[in-house]
Amino acid sequence: MADTTLGFGIVGCGLVSQFHGAAIVNSPKAELIAAADLDDERLSTFVESYGGERAESFEALLADERIDVVNILTPNAMHARFAVPALEAGKHVIVEKPPEMTLANTDEMIEAARRNDRKVAICLQVRMRESVRAIKAAIDGGRFGRLLEGDAYMKWFRPTDYYLMDDWRSKRDQGAGVTIQHAFHYIDLLHHLMGPVKRVDARMTNLAHPEVQLEDTLKAFLEFESGAEGLLEASTALWPGRPPRIEVNGEDGTAITEGEVILAWDFRDERPEDVQVLEIGRESEATGGTGATDLSYEEHMWVIEDMVDAIADDRDPFITAQDARHSLEIALAMYHSADTGQVVNLPLPEDARI
Repeated sequence: MADTTLGFGIVGCGLVSQFHGAAIVNSPKAELIAAADLDDERLSTFVESYGGERAESFEALLADERIDVVNILTPNAMHARFAVPALEAGKHVIVEKPPEMTLANTDEMIEAARRNDRKVAICLQVRMRESVRAIKAAIDGGRFGRLLEGDAYMKWFRPTDYYLMDDWRSKRDQGAGVTIQHAFHYIDLLHHLMGPVKRVDARMTNLAHPEVQLEDTLKAFLEFESGAEGLLEASTALWPGRPPRIEVNGEDGTAITEGEVILAWDFRDERPEDVQVLEIGRESEATGGTGATDLSYEEHMWVIEDMVDAIADDRDPFITAQDARHSLEIALAMYHSADTGQVVNLPLPEDARI
């Protein structure tokens, strides 16, 4: 890791900006230089809370030579619109999940980064969770043997007001709905842990938010390229909300997490260090189940500090746009399956969209 401090700029001062703001302010590797938002009141609130300057415009923020990295926190369907100019201006970029709403726009960001020799990281910070990293290390170390099953259960609650607080949050084509907005983290985790997906069979319903024309509940069966199977259940309809649960099963092992906590860690080849793994997690740490702000900023800080280190060491960020592209492809396949009532095979065409 490099002993480096870089300047950061924020584009978009909505709900998620509080986690990025707190992460930058509390990191010794980052300095918040400026923020930009079309909503003057929202911009003022952010600057008052986290410091930095009010950029007169997005263009002014890009022209600021003190800024090395720009965090794109705009509505989901606008990520490429801001990320590509930032890359062209010579900035590195962190993009909130999902990377975009279309594969083509994601590819545009990837190409802009390549063309300008800049780095793009996608804020899929749940990959950084200690319990997830322990499972990933065990998979990579062969402890599970052949993977058989990977399941994710995200039974959360969001009131209708959540979907009405911003115009885009009630519009599917702008990146709203439980699949792309909430479950995307757990779609990505299954991809991260189990490998690429080759077939999806999904169903989407609205169980508890009739005022909003979106899915609030998703059930999807996954077939991975490895031959393993998977299940994703995700909802924002289930009061009061529970921490997300991840289960991985192989021929030689089973691991189960809930939130940050390891609930099960069973392998044929028991090892002394397994005792420490079972101590991972803080049961009091919120992981988003009961509300949109019931989260710690620490995982966002890991993403930010990883970007600083990646720039200093001239390596890829831990979560690249190219890797996150397949997670987006899986999510798009879920929408296509739910809309048509058919099983959808991957890969999807580049022009695939919701």
